[in-house]
Amino acid sequence: MQQLTRQELHKHIAASGLKATSQRMVVYEAIVALHGHHPTAEEVYQHLKPANPSISLGTVYKTLDTFAEAELVRRVLTEEGGKRYDTNTTTHSHIYCSNTREIIDFEDPELESVLRDFFSKRQVENFEIKSFAVQLTGKRVEPDKQISISGVSNQNL
Repeated sequence: MQQLTRQELHKHIAASGLKATSQRMVVYEAIVALHGHHPTAEEVYQHLKPANPSISLGTVYKTLDTFAEAELVRRVLTEEGGKRYDTNTTTHSHIYCSNTREIIDFEDPELESVLRDFFSKRQVENFEIKSFAVQLTGKRVEPDKQISISGVSNQNL
């Protein structure tokens, strides 16, 4: 996500149906500033705390969960069960590297098509699929080399 003005951030929050309070604004500014990193709530808190000393870690957690419910951000789970947050809410998948704790976005229209076809044929009853994602979990084989997938749009490398 590109750098947005405060007014654009305000409009983005309001468009999701939430009131753009000052606390929500600073949390959203922080997560947008950390985009690509898939930060934890604690990292968002540490980023905004110097300029906002009265904000609590609990407020950051609650605000990020509210943003996830309003689909302003996506929750990404780690192998250890922790939550990280992603401002990219479009359909995409993730690679999670357990030895570096990196989360890398990747988009693959072919994978998306395969998944849509798979679930269309299975006729999942009484359930409307809103979105789906795949998360690959593993570790870098060669620590000095970047993680990449041939023929796939990789981001945050």
